[in-house]
Amino acid sequence: MSKVAVSVVIPVKNEAVNLPRCLAAVAWADEIWVVDSKSADATCEIATTAGAKVVQFEFNGTWPKKKNWALENLSFANEWVLLLDADEVMPVGVGEEIRKVVSESGGHDGYWINRRFNFLGIWLRHAYYPNWNLRLFRHKLGRFEKLTEAATDSGDMEVHEHVVVKGKTSRLKSEMDHYAFPTVAAFMEKHNRYSNWEAHVAVEGMQNGTQLQHAGPGARRSLRRLSLKLPFRPLLRFLYVYIWQRGFLDGRAGYYFARLHATYELLCVTKTYELKLKMGGDNGGGNLSRKS
Repeated sequence: MSKVAVSVVIPVKNEAVNLPRCLAAVAWADEIWVVDSKSADATCEIATTAGAKVVQFEFNGTWPKKKNWALENLSFANEWVLLLDADEVMPVGVGEEIRKVVSESGGHDGYWINRRFNFLGIWLRHAYYPNWNLRLFRHKLGRFEKLTEAATDSGDMEVHEHVVVKGKTSRLKSEMDHYAFPTVAAFMEKHNRYSNWEAHVAVEGMQNGTQLQHAGPGARRSLRRLSLKLPFRPLLRFLYVYIWQRGFLDGRAGYYFARLHATYELLCVTKTYELKLKMGGDNGGGNLSRKS
């Protein structure tokens, strides 16, 4: 079988556990780039053995982060790129679907793919599902939105920034598996970092008179913007995941997933308030001014 004319980009750091599974699922790709951040495990050796091109990324603490840097600096052999995280696995047969859409794109410049999350040993079919992400696109036309240049201690990967493609987009039929939360501890560690980013984006939005707009396509983005103006956000996040998305149909895992996201929302709210105080905000959340 001939290779598919797509360049896969996988940003990594210490991903020796996840990377073999991710790489095996895209063996059909013509080119694979692994963008590493000085891994201390066997990540680079695994990538090289699989035939991937390995490049190192040096993060300066702000912008750009790893994925956008890769889009700007890598010499891609193909017009189309597919962005994947090491804990994501493409399904069997998606290579042929992608071969078809990139060769007969029908005027499209990007494609969304749905994800399902594995949590506490089951696949969630309601909580955070569907979860559409723009991952396949013409690399010259797609870049991540920049929502903050601040040092947020959230890592060297984009958090909730999204790819913006200058062109028409469509959706793939295939959906990928996401092993983002192998343990509850992993969930908490990631979201503790992510909430730092959320707080900076929220406060900068207040200062600039703009609204946070990172939650994703369609109704989900609109709901997120609305939620930032409402009280009791942790409770609302729980109700959104557990009731609105029918997370209760995912059983105990759905309940815990919703409760953990409510905790994440509480971290975002509290860290936003803390940051406002540090930057000169009053106790009532009034006008903000950066201290000199």
